[in-house]
Amino acid sequence: MKHRLALLFFAVISLNCLLLSPLCAGAQSADSKEKVKQLIPFIDSTYRAFAEEVHSPGLAYAVVYKGEVIHAGAYGYTDLEKRIPVFEQSVFRIASMTKSFVAVAILQLRDEGRLKLDDPLVNFIPEFAAQKPLTTDAPIVTIRHLLNHTSGLPQDDPWGDRRLDMSQQEFHERIKEGFSFSNAPGVAYEYSNTAWALLGEVIFRVTGQHYDEYIRQHVWKPLGMDHSYWDYTQVPDELLARGYRWVKGEWVKQPLVSHGVYGAMGGMLTTIGDFANYMALHQQAWPARDGKDAQPLRRSSLREMQSPWVFYSLDEMNNRTISLAYGYGLRWSCDTLGIKTVGHTGGLPGYGSNWIVLPDYDLGVVCFSNVTYSPAVRANNLVAISIIDKAGLSPRAIPVSPVLQKRQQELVAFLPGWENAEQSPIFADNFFADFYIDMLREECGAVFDKAGRIIRVHAVTPRNQLRGTFVMECEHRNVEVFFTLTPEYTPRIQHFSIKLLDTIGVQDH
Repeated sequence: MKHRLALLFFAVISLNCLLLSPLCAGAQSADSKEKVKQLIPFIDSTYRAFAEEVHSPGLAYAVVYKGEVIHAGAYGYTDLEKRIPVFEQSVFRIASMTKSFVAVAILQLRDEGRLKLDDPLVNFIPEFAAQKPLTTDAPIVTIRHLLNHTSGLPQDDPWGDRRLDMSQQEFHERIKEGFSFSNAPGVAYEYSNTAWALLGEVIFRVTGQHYDEYIRQHVWKPLGMDHSYWDYTQVPDELLARGYRWVKGEWVKQPLVSHGVYGAMGGMLTTIGDFANYMALHQQAWPARDGKDAQPLRRSSLREMQSPWVFYSLDEMNNRTISLAYGYGLRWSCDTLGIKTVGHTGGLPGYGSNWIVLPDYDLGVVCFSNVTYSPAVRANNLVAISIIDKAGLSPRAIPVSPVLQKRQQELVAFLPGWENAEQSPIFADNFFADFYIDMLREECGAVFDKAGRIIRVHAVTPRNQLRGTFVMECEHRNVEVFFTLTPEYTPRIQHFSIKLLDTIGVQDH
């Protein structure tokens, strides 16, 4: 939301607007929640159409906005034979959506100083030292390589999907035997479930706790995820979603696999409500800010998880081109509209799931399905983009830093004539060497000859704490100014540009 700035000739910011802006933001937040709630019929119909399209016996889904579950829905059956309907407490296997929980555990240990992401894997699993590298010049495998799928281990779907119940003893034998590599470490992205089984083993070697118990104690419990499981036999029978496969026009029930070391890559079972708590954790990581930072993983580490560390593909979805990258147990995307998502898909025999959060919009959607490899990401993307469009949601505004606001006022005072600007301490020592004063006066004079007298200056729209743009309403045309500050202890203006806009007047958003 842009707040108008009153200007008497040049640069006095309206105190009233600044005082009212938090109230306006609060009203906008409440209004936007109501607009999202008004879309519940559309959300329900979209997911139901998706379930029918992919032949999913059942579906559970939720929309999380600003850390709050706006709507949770259910469709179909968890058990076709017993005709048990899906409801909010139904427990689904979420497959590879499990991976980010393991990443949270690894980053907790990193933050405690118990490991480093660039530590060699052999520091924790000495038996891995006997592993024959793909080439003699291959670097050693690190924790970071495992987290972002650049370890050189090959893609192991669907082989890995049927290893969930592998015992730790058998896994230790596999480690001693060695693995085959498809790439040298660090060369390329390739999705490896085995890498996450190894990360689970690292957690055990560092803490003495098996990864499942560690995550239960250090991630689930603090988040109130009291209805999440590793072993399907521990789930109450009436709550467990059975998995199916659609074969030649019929549903075929898939066998449930027991819990083991490969569960670190995809064995978790949970409810929509529990998972919404986890999504809220990821949503509150933004923006970077002062204040209390007490949660299972600090905000900076959550943002690190969500960063696009390894680019791997371009894709098309819902008529949009999407750039895809991988963080730590999380996929990152950005489309041609600049809309970013963070989340993960999950697929196993009998199950398909997806969750995404859109950090700039405080919006998240999650969908669990009980049909093999259900492409839930397709439905989630459609719902999320439609919510943004239909509810008219705007990206979260970056707060204007005091120094950026101060420099804006000081800069406006010199426009359009730049009188005595060369003597002002607000400009960096490079400024007038890069922007000749005569040319600045000539350029600005030409702009304001067409724009007319300055009537009102609008607030800075920051790109970050030291860079931004602002619009000046003038008699005939609007003018846009961009400026950026130096990295000095006292930031000064180092760059400037000005352009005439086609618009007259500016509407607040």
